[in-house]
Amino acid sequence: VITLRCMVQFIGRETKYSGTLSAFTTIYREEGILGFFAGLIPRLLGDILSLWLCNMLAYLINTYALENGVGSALGSAPRPPFGGIQVLLLLPQVSTMTEMKSYSQAVTGFFASMLTYPFVLVSNLMAVNNCGLAGGLLPYAPTYSSWLDCWSQLHREGNMSRGNSLFFRKIPAGKRYVWE
Repeated sequence: VITLRCMVQFIGRETKYSGTLSAFTTIYREEGILGFFAGLIPRLLGDILSLWLCNMLAYLINTYALENGVGSALGSAPRPPFGGIQVLLLLPQVSTMTEMKSYSQAVTGFFASMLTYPFVLVSNLMAVNNCGLAGGLLPYAPTYSSWLDCWSQLHREGNMSRGNSLFFRKIPAGKRYVWE
């Protein structure tokens, strides 16, 4: 929450939070202890869903796609006369299989984070929602009553993936941006 708010204060060229200790005292004074947990529920839901998706997909890929491919390849190969030679012949394949399993974890993590990005977006918006900074108030951002209100408005406007891509940006229809 503190990190996001310190970044958002650049929008209005404000200095409400001048440091970490100052931010702690200001948030506690203005919003109480709950101010430190703004946006926590969508962040937790997104992280739990992302973790579950990542591990489930990695397990499915590693168990059914990778191991079945190796098992069928090993079963069809002729057996060498000496057991030691067989182990030497399998070492490159085991190393490749271990690498493929580690890559599958990375790919599924990327895929899961892409699917759960709307939770991160809503969490970030709620962390700065109506906090007294220009970036958390109109005209830069509407004020939301809850994270579900934020979610439904973003969904209605088709903005659930805004900011998700570094290279392929889209400007919402009907919005005008003024450059100073």
